[in-house]
Amino acid sequence: MKTILLLVSMATCATACKEAGNPLSREAGTPFQVPPFGLIRTEHFAPAFHEAMRLHDAEIEAIVENADAPTFENTIVALDRAGSLLKSVSLIFFNLQETDATAEKQQVALAISPLLAAHRDAVTMNVRLFARVKALHDARERLGLDPVAARALGEYYNDFVRGGALLDDEDKARLTEINAALSTLMLQFGDNLRKETAAFTLTVDDPAGLDGLPGNFIAAAAAEVGEPGKWRFTLYKPSVIPFLQYARDRDARARLYRAYFSRGNNDNEHDNKEIIDRIVNLRGEKANLLGFETYAGYVLDENMAHTPDQVYTFLERVWTPALKVAKEESRAMREIAGGGELESWDWWYYAEKLRKQKYDLDEAELMPYLALDSVREGMFDVANRLYGITLQRRADIPAYRPDVECYEVKERDGSHLGVLYMDYFTRAGKSAGAWMTEFRHYSREGDREHFPLVSLVFNFSPAVDGKPVLLTWDNVETLFHEFGHALHGFFSRGDYQRVAGVLPRDMVELPSQFLENWAREPEVLKGYAKHVETGAPMPDELIRKIQASRHFNQGFATVEYLAAALLDMDWHSQGASHHYDVNDFEAASMEEYGLLKEILPRYRSTYFSHVFDGEYAAGYYVYLWAEVLDADAFQAFKDSGDIYNQELAAKFRRHVLTEGGFGDPMEQYVKFRGASPSERPLLEKRGLIEGN
Repeated sequence: MKTILLLVSMATCATACKEAGNPLSREAGTPFQVPPFGLIRTEHFAPAFHEAMRLHDAEIEAIVENADAPTFENTIVALDRAGSLLKSVSLIFFNLQETDATAEKQQVALAISPLLAAHRDAVTMNVRLFARVKALHDARERLGLDPVAARALGEYYNDFVRGGALLDDEDKARLTEINAALSTLMLQFGDNLRKETAAFTLTVDDPAGLDGLPGNFIAAAAAEVGEPGKWRFTLYKPSVIPFLQYARDRDARARLYRAYFSRGNNDNEHDNKEIIDRIVNLRGEKANLLGFETYAGYVLDENMAHTPDQVYTFLERVWTPALKVAKEESRAMREIAGGGELESWDWWYYAEKLRKQKYDLDEAELMPYLALDSVREGMFDVANRLYGITLQRRADIPAYRPDVECYEVKERDGSHLGVLYMDYFTRAGKSAGAWMTEFRHYSREGDREHFPLVSLVFNFSPAVDGKPVLLTWDNVETLFHEFGHALHGFFSRGDYQRVAGVLPRDMVELPSQFLENWAREPEVLKGYAKHVETGAPMPDELIRKIQASRHFNQGFATVEYLAAALLDMDWHSQGASHHYDVNDFEAASMEEYGLLKEILPRYRSTYFSHVFDGEYAAGYYVYLWAEVLDADAFQAFKDSGDIYNQELAAKFRRHVLTEGGFGDPMEQYVKFRGASPSERPLLEKRGLIEGN
């Protein structure tokens, strides 16, 4: 009933809300025209979506009603510029739904998502619009287009074909139904996962249950409760992982980890198993309609990997040495544990003991040197030394929450590049994980440029009693990773939005993983790793320990990641429609690859948000695929003898970050590197083969 009422309100309130000055539908009047977050309320979104779709329909109608013969300018450029308000409203709404979900926002999402899916399908399946695009595509050799324009034309034509433009009316209707259903199911999956993650807490009321835990972690757990003598641990990773690493209470570790890996699999109102079954079958049917045997085949057709066979071959080539190393790690930990069997909730605990034994390194030793503010400034300094950019904190830029930091990003010459939002801390209503997103992409119309508004979202533990926030090493790498995505967003340029900054899915993680390489470099560490109390730089001996332990636990890390990537591929390589028992399917998949019982996939099916509530279906492999590229790219800097080599940085910026979408992705990479990438730096980086 709520959904029906909301749809009615969309239809009836659009004009009224527009007349009342809906802040989503007018110039913001803010610095750099950022969204006026302080004025935006949830009730503004439904009418704004309605108005934006109406305007987009009118823009499409103007293209198809143009009596002139189709030209690149009156068809492709017009199409590229159409729907700007719809893009803006969508980016703002769905970003806020991820960072601060509420029941009201979820109702808007459930109502609007199928409408948006139908709206997109109506554009893609518009016969007259496609006829104009196809006429240009058929005549492309005679149009005299420059390479970037030609690529934009080709990508738009491909979008129409992949969106069903060549189907008959019956199949178009069915594809529209599938897309609408998928949009709703994916929303439900994510909402269930948010609720399952927030629902469980492990409360400790006996100090003995805190045995082994670092002091700052205990203080954060006490702050979660706010009641003397009690400590609360949650299913967010900044809480789960340290608990698994340090808590001596094995039963408590088991309770927390079981709750973590059982999310969406509890046979309750938030269970995701039936949703997965429906998503997999609908995606398979969609692929079949569009001429592909499997959904993986459909997705990979436009990726660098091209086919499922290539992905499986690549993953299995790394799986074999990684599994061998993981087995060696398991044997070493069983010895420390006294020869007993390891369970999945034991791995982190005994791995930390093994790290201490082999390298005299306790990760808790690092944290006093990894204060959030210091790490962030060190990260900004890396970007400055590579690319010359600066980031200036601005209190006058509106943010969507009081604790979100805003920065103006400037080019070397002081010109404006964009705005960066930094949203650090875990909270109720926020999706788990970390991600980069944008409230506005770069675009250009004539002489007018619209600069990117980039947001980085994390789930770090918040400050306690005003003390500095201390990061784990994983947090540091996550910070650098997402900032690498941000740099890609700031540097992307182009006349056509369809290709400006648009990389294939299996190359999109290159910018982020590339920047991670600097986090561990001694020269960089000396700059940002300073003791939170004394300000003293991290001692050389501790830096040497970090370097010596860089391959530690890489068998586990690689295997748990590959297990998830293979599980994703298996789900999306199914052909005929079938009813799936999700747990049985997952168990059979992992048994086929020989996954150790003490290692679970990084993401089990029922909380695999990347693929069932995101854009990584048949694509979770891309992190490792991109790591081949990032390890090879960083090797160029190492070989030059200068990790801040500005000539190499300028080439990477131009050919990958700025112009990466202008041509074939591998050709763009080779323009930077001068040769195709080698897998060897990746295998050496992960310690899966011996280095030189």
